[in-house]
Amino acid sequence: MNINQTLAKEFNLRQEQVDNTVALIDDDKTIPFIARYRKEQTGSLDDVVLRELADRLTYLRNLEKRKEEISASITEQEKMTPEIAKSIESAMTLVEIEDIYRPFKPKRKTRASVAREKGLEPLAEILMKQDKSVIPENEAAAFVNAEKGVQSAEEALQGAMDIIAEDASDNAELRKKLREMYLKYGTISSAATSEEADDVYKNYFEYSEPVCKIAGHRVLALDRGEKDGALKVSVALDDGEGEKPVIAEYVKNNGKCGELVRTACEDSCKRLIFPSIEREVRNELSANAQEGAIKVFASNLRQLIMASPVKNTVTLGLDPGYAHGCKCAVVDSTGKVLDTTIIYITRSKGEMERAKTIISKMIEKHHVSTIAIGNGTASRETEQFTADLIKTIPQKVSYMVVSEAGASVYSASPLAAEEFPDYDVSLRSAVSIARRLQDPLAELVKIDPKAIGVGQYQHDMPKARMDEALKGVVEDCVNSVGVDLNTASYSLLSYISGINSAVAKNIVAYREENGEFTDRKQLLKVKKLGAKAYEQCAGFLRVPGGKNPLDNTGIHPESYTAAKALLDKCGITPEELGNSAIIREKVKSVGLKKVAEETGTGLPTMTDIVKELEKPGRDPRDELPPPLMRSGDIMEIKDLKPGMELMGTVRNVIDFGAFVDIGVHEDGLVHISQMCNRFIKHPLEVVKVGEVVKVWVLDVDIKRGRISLTMKKPV
Repeated sequence: MNINQTLAKEFNLRQEQVDNTVALIDDDKTIPFIARYRKEQTGSLDDVVLRELADRLTYLRNLEKRKEEISASITEQEKMTPEIAKSIESAMTLVEIEDIYRPFKPKRKTRASVAREKGLEPLAEILMKQDKSVIPENEAAAFVNAEKGVQSAEEALQGAMDIIAEDASDNAELRKKLREMYLKYGTISSAATSEEADDVYKNYFEYSEPVCKIAGHRVLALDRGEKDGALKVSVALDDGEGEKPVIAEYVKNNGKCGELVRTACEDSCKRLIFPSIEREVRNELSANAQEGAIKVFASNLRQLIMASPVKNTVTLGLDPGYAHGCKCAVVDSTGKVLDTTIIYITRSKGEMERAKTIISKMIEKHHVSTIAIGNGTASRETEQFTADLIKTIPQKVSYMVVSEAGASVYSASPLAAEEFPDYDVSLRSAVSIARRLQDPLAELVKIDPKAIGVGQYQHDMPKARMDEALKGVVEDCVNSVGVDLNTASYSLLSYISGINSAVAKNIVAYREENGEFTDRKQLLKVKKLGAKAYEQCAGFLRVPGGKNPLDNTGIHPESYTAAKALLDKCGITPEELGNSAIIREKVKSVGLKKVAEETGTGLPTMTDIVKELEKPGRDPRDELPPPLMRSGDIMEIKDLKPGMELMGTVRNVIDFGAFVDIGVHEDGLVHISQMCNRFIKHPLEVVKVGEVVKVWVLDVDIKRGRISLTMKKPV
């Protein structure tokens, strides 16, 4: 297989794009670096496509490697034929290649292998010829041999039929056909394992659905129910349908030999083929469902991390609680902790009044303008306390309830202990909650993505694949924003292209020892950061107020000459950097394409240079809508009425809908059918995590704490 040609065809790309991209990947260039600084080579492929291509490249290379191993094994057994070689060459999946290898694979002891040891293979060959004139019992009598363990003609015939059954189950083409039948026409069913089975899975106690129609989230639910011992799950074809292709392949007539072959085929189906194909189909359904869930999780994580930051504000973080009180932390606009305390708002009226006094003084003293409230235990009471308080103080303060998922994980981590050695674990959570509102990206990178809680069945996913996908998302997000070389934590720096955790710590150590960086070139003085790492990371690290204004842009040092040539040719002065209107006009008068040609720079790179000169140190998140801040009355679930119009923030997107925070403690569900008036395959086509949406209340179940919402305006 020519892997690069296959990739070009599968991704509908030019061959040159694929060849260049593969060469860059093989040269250990990171995906963010390739996406941002090698656009001419890749044809401006974005990081999502590049990661998909890299994953597929790995799969196809593993497939080729497996083909070579199998070919070598069959050749070594002296059983290779031109037909087998052709089948191996044309196989496009690992399942197909393993099917081809199945007859040649060393087997554990089976009924067929025992029969072969007894010398019954020639009898199986006689039966397979299905000569109507042959009497099977007479032929079998010749194979009775007490020394070999064949005591009777009946035993000989059974052994021969076992051989036929195993040969049928090893037929690669037949297995492929049956697998396709199961996927196209099969039915997946489930039932409760007992009367005491967990009611969580009651929707699946008497359940069946065509395999071709089952949604990924239902596959994952069945898998979990089976794993928990609550469900028994099966996949099957209609009675007799699975046997038909097997019998058609092997049974030539209805003579005595033909009938024995038919019996062997039926045995093969029931005992060998169907259980094996069922496992393969279940594995494929699970793998596809897991991959789909990982993609949804990755998309949600990307939106959450890339949420618009609330910049230049002093923020009060509140980590609600009952017994241990509400932990409070004030951080300045850079995230530096200014003050901490613990208040009690649920014990008594007196304690609440004291809490109001304490928080009012903190707000006044530190000029707090935003409050971030964690959405965990006692969040409802804390939000009510906050809403009542800000009505009584002269300062203009707004608040937002933020997800505290993973905050406790972070606060108890070695990273948090290193960052806040003098603070109690609970107070660290309050700091994290405040910083999440100020800069979601910088704070959430410190937490294991799986603990952030924006997916479905995330703990059931294959760990390695999940970790790889989510790390890729965080890496893409961090690099697309860029980081301040003089303020970024080592946890944030470790996601920058070309920098690992050890080098990130060395950068921080260099900064602490030598003071702030004034030039990107100083990175080359950092321990273990060589020329190759510098090439990968330099463009993503910003130096505000440094010697060279280009160091505070996303322009890579390798393009500084081109950038300076552009400035000279267009007559752009240093004072005009950041004035997009003037720069755009001057570039237009000269001609961007002309400057690109004269400087020997690709047009995509030159276009990016102009964007960076227009907005040095630009943050792509600034172009996103701001988060929904609240300052008025809050509601409880009992206040909701059908038809009520509300604004809410999308907290999580899953296969069958989206959960929206509408200002009550419980998030409401917008089912996929209630998102718009057109057909959509997935909610991600309409909404994203963090998006502010208008919704209407459909139904409220106070007893179960469930809220049904719609995004379709009621008529």
